[in-house]
Amino acid sequence: MYIVTSEEMRRLDRHTIETIGLPALVLMENAGREIAREALELAREREAAGHRLRKRWLILAGKGNNGGDGLVAARHLLEAGVLAEVVYAEPPEALAGEAAVQRDIAARLGIPSFVYGTMEIPWDGYDGAIDALLGTGAKGAPRGPYAALIREANGAGVPVVAADVPSGLDADTGAVHEPCLRAERTVALAFLKRGLVQFPGAEAAGSVAVRPIGIPAALAEEHGVRVQLVTEAVLAGLGLDVSRKRSADSHKGSYGHALIAAGTQRMSGAGLLCAKAALRTGCGLATWAVPASLAPHLLGRLPEAMLAGIADAGHGDWTHVAAGAITALAAERDALAIGPGMGRYAEDDQWLREIWEGADCPLLLDADALNMLAEASDFASWPRREAGTVLTPHPGEMARLAGTTTAEVQKDRIGHASRYAAEHGVTLVLKGARTVIAAPDGRVYLNPTGNAAMAKGGSGDVLSGVIVSLLAQGLSDVQAACFGVYLHGLAGDRAAASRLTDSSLLPGDLVEHL
Repeated sequence: MYIVTSEEMRRLDRHTIETIGLPALVLMENAGREIAREALELAREREAAGHRLRKRWLILAGKGNNGGDGLVAARHLLEAGVLAEVVYAEPPEALAGEAAVQRDIAARLGIPSFVYGTMEIPWDGYDGAIDALLGTGAKGAPRGPYAALIREANGAGVPVVAADVPSGLDADTGAVHEPCLRAERTVALAFLKRGLVQFPGAEAAGSVAVRPIGIPAALAEEHGVRVQLVTEAVLAGLGLDVSRKRSADSHKGSYGHALIAAGTQRMSGAGLLCAKAALRTGCGLATWAVPASLAPHLLGRLPEAMLAGIADAGHGDWTHVAAGAITALAAERDALAIGPGMGRYAEDDQWLREIWEGADCPLLLDADALNMLAEASDFASWPRREAGTVLTPHPGEMARLAGTTTAEVQKDRIGHASRYAAEHGVTLVLKGARTVIAAPDGRVYLNPTGNAAMAKGGSGDVLSGVIVSLLAQGLSDVQAACFGVYLHGLAGDRAAASRLTDSSLLPGDLVEHL
């Protein structure tokens, strides 16, 4: 499922109208019909839940095409036996083009209307409102009557169905301006908009339904749209068998050998979670590498994994572990994950560079390995790796990698992830709500699975284990990242559903639901 920017949507609109020849009025008719359909469905659900219906809806109409969509919706509500009334944010004379055509049709049909501010709105007399004030082309915070009407609607307590995007939400970044209309449902017309699937915009949009309006879905790829929502269909398009079925005559060697270099005495759990998740995800073999002095304390903690103690001069941490010892182990494995619970020490960035250049297998960097990378002043000169490379930062780590702040990263997660991936030739997994997976060739995927119950230390270690296991099983870096993030979130959803409360979920629970 493709996700578009406002500019991409404008190009697709123009192509459909000017090249394919589908008139703008037809697109508007289809849009308004779908919006009305969603409003009627919401009304039916509320009636089934015990709400008394008045069969009366209010359309909040702006002067642009979004307002035109709302006016078409008013007409379709009227045809369904529901009284629709229109409140114009500006005098109706301000409408132009197709929106003006719909204004005139609504007037000739006798649909009641008034201009905002000329009378008090009886909010408690409506079953709901349709937000058709500002569309995807709006920039910045709503002003004047638009802002006032949005604030009043938010305080009225009626359910709102937003046309395309809630007014006040940035369609590209998901930023929520002041004010921003809080919708119960949003009808995304033709394609998802980026702002609807990134927080905080995703929360303001409520539940989102993508509805066709006549623009062929295939146009998105033809016009260079590079962002998709991860679904089973998208995963299948990447060449993945989401069933993960095994051949009857396979053996442990058929599913790869993952190496996990992770953990210290203080944070041994990071390595344990990572290794256990790798095995649960299906690799045939997993080796957990730790400083040699730590190994005796971990015997038997994960009997299914092999434990490799690496010489550490008796220190029990990674400070005196030679990078060459890790690359030697990696030479006999199919993928390497490094970083969870590893700790930091002097000149560790050059230690990491030796592994970066010396390990020929696919490589995943997480946690402290990412912090090492962030402090490597010469990273731009590091050679690009031939084998797949996956980085899995959370927003704070991404900020350090990009030399910015966490707040700036969160303002444009897709932009930061895609720029870094392209610049450094890596697949970057920017963790968080709606995790972003950015490929080095410019493709970007947003993951819909997962929940707030997973916001606990250790969840990222599980993700590293999932992805390195898939890398070891022969998946490419992009395949492993997309499928791994999807499976990790799905496990979180299953685990949360099995708990009495979200707050009680542990990262170890994710492993048991993989």
